[in-house]
Amino acid sequence: QGKFTLLQDTRTDGSFLVHHFLSFYLRAGCKVCFVALLQSFSHYNIVAQKLGVSLTAAKERGQLVFLEGLKSCLDLLFGEEEKQSGQPSPLQFISESASDLKALFDFVRTSLTPTGSDSWKGPVLLVDDLSVLLSLGATPVAVLDFIHYCRVVVCYQLKGNIVVLVHSNEDSADEENELIVNSLCHHSDLILWVEGLATGFCKDVHGQIKIIRRVSLELTAEQDLVQIYQYKIQDKNVTFFARGLSAAVL
Repeated sequence: QGKFTLLQDTRTDGSFLVHHFLSFYLRAGCKVCFVALLQSFSHYNIVAQKLGVSLTAAKERGQLVFLEGLKSCLDLLFGEEEKQSGQPSPLQFISESASDLKALFDFVRTSLTPTGSDSWKGPVLLVDDLSVLLSLGATPVAVLDFIHYCRVVVCYQLKGNIVVLVHSNEDSADEENELIVNSLCHHSDLILWVEGLATGFCKDVHGQIKIIRRVSLELTAEQDLVQIYQYKIQDKNVTFFARGLSAAVL
């Protein structure tokens, strides 16, 4: 409880980790607010069904609050959002001159604040993916402020967890995105860094994952714990193995 997990991908797609955490927390009985900016609800639901979880059922019983960013953006641009709900859109910064994310933060806080009838084990905020907010016009400072306030409410006040995916490319000229990635790395309790193979594409090894446990955040003299594995994504699961020890090699 109270942990901030950063999912970072470089030269590959780390979305399989998002699907893992989504199904993991729903099976664990947690209340989940999923800010999905990258794909549609049906996409996440199809993958979740392969993992044995129904997002539709989770929404109906109030366990999952799903913000479909693609649909909200279109509705906002064509003026349909407020007509349908009567409420301001969580992504209303797109159509305003000010780029603060207060409306999005209010949506998260309202979604995860427990009511008297709630019996869920703990709140979870899941964001896929944070880099999209920059593309929609939010400033790096606004994005970092949003994450800071979410950490205060979700991690410290409600004793819940936050899982955020960001794309990074060390050779990229996108300085704003790299600023966000570097800032979040300093604040994360756990970093799962997925990288494509430096040697290129391989049929039996899809990439490597670096697991960094931020022991140094606890103000001890110990160094961060780093583990490196390679992985292969299959239809319904992911196989992990030590570097150079895939079944194809052995």
